[in-house]
Amino acid sequence: MTDQTPAKVLIMATDGFEQSELFEPRKALLDAGYDVTLASVALDPIQGMEHDEKGDTITPDIVLADVQPDDYDMLVLPGGVANPDTLRMEKDAIDIIQAFFDRDATVAAICHAPSLLAEADVLDGRKVTSWPSIRTDLRNAGAQVVDQEVVIDGNLITSRNPDDIPAFNKAIVAAVKS
Repeated sequence: MTDQTPAKVLIMATDGFEQSELFEPRKALLDAGYDVTLASVALDPIQGMEHDEKGDTITPDIVLADVQPDDYDMLVLPGGVANPDTLRMEKDAIDIIQAFFDRDATVAAICHAPSLLAEADVLDGRKVTSWPSIRTDLRNAGAQVVDQEVVIDGNLITSRNPDDIPAFNKAIVAAVKS
């Protein structure tokens, strides 16, 4: 990244994303001057959730099949229950995650989204945090799970829940600058 070229960040989500975990990090990255692209299974608007109530929708910029991971400096994975559960069944989504890890690019995941990292088999030996209900899955995938607001392990940033968004946003904005 040069001083003239803003960092490029890919956010990957589908229906059922936790609204605050997509919109707030996206806004923080845009406010910091980064180029942010939203990828999903299709180009139809995707439905956010505010806990168990429907929230706002957002229209993706690109479909997963067209994503070139090398074009991006960072991958951000919002949580929600249905969002990562659906994406972990999408080969393109898993391939994108693995491509970011293969080149040691920054990956940030919050709440339930680290389940995608378990599916991508990239957690062995990594220190992470997440929503409590998926912590056993993360341990079974080889991760060291801790209960902290934000965990940074090399190129991997994880957080637990919407309450951690301010710290999560600070970490992801700082990671793109480095």
